[in-house]
Amino acid sequence: MQCQSESQSYYSSSSRGGGGGGSGNASSEPMETVLRLASGSAVVVFSVSTCCMCHAVKRLFSGMGVSPTVYEIDQDPKGKEIEKALARLLGGSSAVPVVFIGGKLIGAMDRVMASHINGTLVPLLKEAGALWL
Repeated sequence: MQCQSESQSYYSSSSRGGGGGGSGNASSEPMETVLRLASGSAVVVFSVSTCCMCHAVKRLFSGMGVSPTVYEIDQDPKGKEIEKALARLLGGSSAVPVVFIGGKLIGAMDRVMASHINGTLVPLLKEAGALWL
């Protein structure tokens, strides 16, 4: 399992062209960051280091032989903004962990466990290249 804390460089990078922007750019920046990070690895978990459900989902993946990239948002200086962007993606719910597989939002722990129980999690992991069995 690869744990990472979002660094300032993600926020100060000038990968977006042009100036302009104003307040619209500032409000969309955390969402852009989340989507960029989510598509950076086969499995990405946005987590809080003291959350028992976050620990459980990381253990689930580890037990399956999957090594997710983990972003501990409570250890990130922009963690609150990232958490708000994740809540928007989840439809207003601010639950962690938030899991992306193959760059696609799976959801919080309840959706991951439901996928695991109904047998759709393994095919998702295989499709994303996170699991080869």
